[in-house]
Amino acid sequence: MTVAAHRPAGIHLLADFHGVDAALLTVSAQIDALLRAAAEAAGARILHSHFHSFGEAMGVTGVLLLAESHISIHTWPEYGFAAADIFMCGDAQPQLALQVMELAFKPASRVVQTIERGVAQVGTQLRSP
Repeated sequence: MTVAAHRPAGIHLLADFHGVDAALLTVSAQIDALLRAAAEAAGARILHSHFHSFGEAMGVTGVLLLAESHISIHTWPEYGFAAADIFMCGDAQPQLALQVMELAFKPASRVVQTIERGVAQVGTQLRSP
């Protein structure tokens, strides 16, 4: 079996969702399903997932491992807040994953940081430590 190589360059999105209904932030199975839908929308290949609930009406932490990298999330229902980390390389489109999550969470506001990863600057020489 031949596996296609992914370019190391990718987009890393850090998203803070504020004003989210607490009920959307407490059930690990629902958050797992949401992140899976987000990964599929982005064209990413899911390898594994692991989610942990801190108890009834408490937050969830979890990660979806992707062939293209990962999506992780941490929730604080008591504050209506979720922090998501979406990093994808290759042909995957992390912005599409973000859209799926935003539609599901319906936050009152969000802050997104976009970081380009693995792209050497022109004239920059990469060195080993």
